[in-house]
Amino acid sequence: MFDEKSHSLKMDKAIEVFSKELSSLRTGRANAAMLDLIKVDVYGQQMPINQVGSITTPEPRMINIQVWDQNNVSLIDSAIKKSELGLNPQIDGQLIRLPIPELNEERRTELKKLIKSMGEKCKISIRNIRRDANEELKKLMKSKDIGEDEEKSYEKNVQTITDKHIEKVDEKVALKEKEIMTI
Repeated sequence: MFDEKSHSLKMDKAIEVFSKELSSLRTGRANAAMLDLIKVDVYGQQMPINQVGSITTPEPRMINIQVWDQNNVSLIDSAIKKSELGLNPQIDGQLIRLPIPELNEERRTELKKLIKSMGEKCKISIRNIRRDANEELKKLMKSKDIGEDEEKSYEKNVQTITDKHIEKVDEKVALKEKEIMTI
């Protein structure tokens, strides 16, 4: 039997990943989630920064990372510098300060393009899930597990689910763009 829910859940997952990526984008405000996608090469493996230190945002334009192991300070510093966040870490013993500069017009435009392309990637994965669902329906019809009417009905439902998910992506893109353009 055809399971619409599993395809809808896969689409939800795609949006969840997209949301996580969006939250890691730098806006004008300090946000600990910005560091979520940066991995540090410590103890022979790639680890997120929040597993090698405490991250706090004491001010709207400052992120502090209290590194637990002195040996990891320079590793975290270089990981942040290599990231695409464009931040300049200031080291004070085991404390790394990340001042968040205001976004200039050029950077805002770059970020808008980046957000749009991230949104597009998410939409593509949603459409791929729809395609998989439709292929599954064709197979079920070929093997006579469902009739033509059922297939059409399921196809319509899958399209509705797809449209709803793509709408969600567009909303998230618009919200993030608005956040970035707000000075």
